[in-house]
Amino acid sequence: MTVSVLVVDDSGFFRKRLTEILNASGSIKVVGAATNGREGVEMAEKLRPDVITMDYEMPVMNGIAAVKEIMRRCPTPVLMFSSLTYEGARVTLDALEAGAVDFLPKNFEDIAKDGSELQRILRERILDVARSSPRAGRGHAAPSSPRPAPASPRPAAAPPGRREPTVSRPAPADTQAPRQEPEAPPRSSRRRTASRHYDVVAIGTSTGGPIALQKVLVNLPANFPAPLVLIQHMPGSFTPAFAERLNKLCRIQVRQAEDGDMLRPGLALLAPGGKQMMIENRGGQGRVRILPGDDRLNYKPSVDVTFGSLARSFPGKTLGVILTGMGADGKEGSRMMKQTGSVIWSQDEKSSVIYGMPMAVARAGLSDEILSLDEVGPRLVEGVH
Repeated sequence: MTVSVLVVDDSGFFRKRLTEILNASGSIKVVGAATNGREGVEMAEKLRPDVITMDYEMPVMNGIAAVKEIMRRCPTPVLMFSSLTYEGARVTLDALEAGAVDFLPKNFEDIAKDGSELQRILRERILDVARSSPRAGRGHAAPSSPRPAPASPRPAAAPPGRREPTVSRPAPADTQAPRQEPEAPPRSSRRRTASRHYDVVAIGTSTGGPIALQKVLVNLPANFPAPLVLIQHMPGSFTPAFAERLNKLCRIQVRQAEDGDMLRPGLALLAPGGKQMMIENRGGQGRVRILPGDDRLNYKPSVDVTFGSLARSFPGKTLGVILTGMGADGKEGSRMMKQTGSVIWSQDEKSSVIYGMPMAVARAGLSDEILSLDEVGPRLVEGVH
């Protein structure tokens, strides 16, 4: 079945070029184009598209207000377009919290070219977003306070009459290692690993991750007993704003990692976008190494790279957590950690925006626990000492 798309953007050039690129794919059809957020909300209700692309700066109603209204009236997966600036990052994070599934940089120069790589990325992102749950794991996270974080809403049901797209395309390739033998489907895990001390807690995520990380980390007390490292697929211009946002919301400290940083309890270090983060063991204490991004790897930062370094530096002493995200980044790093005796948790399908990364880990038989997003934060408080 063809994936239907509504384009919402006040730029006539961008609407036209985006429509041309998407319609050329054969598996995507643009069914409407709106010039402002208000018009976008009305067309979303009328057309019931599978995916909406949304600009931020528009007359009448901006993109964030439009996303909120769409999620209230007719929850639909939204792909935001944003500028690669600090302000663009802040706006994008607001849009993700409002309910958008994912985002892409908006670059008029690139979109004007006939670049096959950009067109491939855009089409694949649309198809991936079409398979997402528009409000799984979303909603407002609790502010930093002594009170426990409120439970997140359940994923919204599709509105009456809305068709679910069936997208026929190969699963994202695991670029970090050769393909393994066929794996068993994941089973829901109700077992619990024993509470214990961990030298490091590492959390990896991609699509849906900004809000998922927020929901998890607001549960942690300021005196959380283990250091944390966070790996989120995100451009380098976005990670500083994301770290600042998390730091304001959480009781633990959160900041973007720098080369030479030492890990310590109650501090979460976020891998900088566009680079790789590795952890060394210096006399029993973790030390961050930030390295240039390797073009041979699809993801910068890569969960596999960080998890792999932890398998070598802290064998059997690390807790790895894989949250929502497309692809399979984190599977091979989790395998390396498991081989040394470390513990792996993964998010369940129902609460994932895109069940790619956690599915890859679960199907490989690497998950010691499979948890809903609501459970991850409380389990960290309960299971780490």
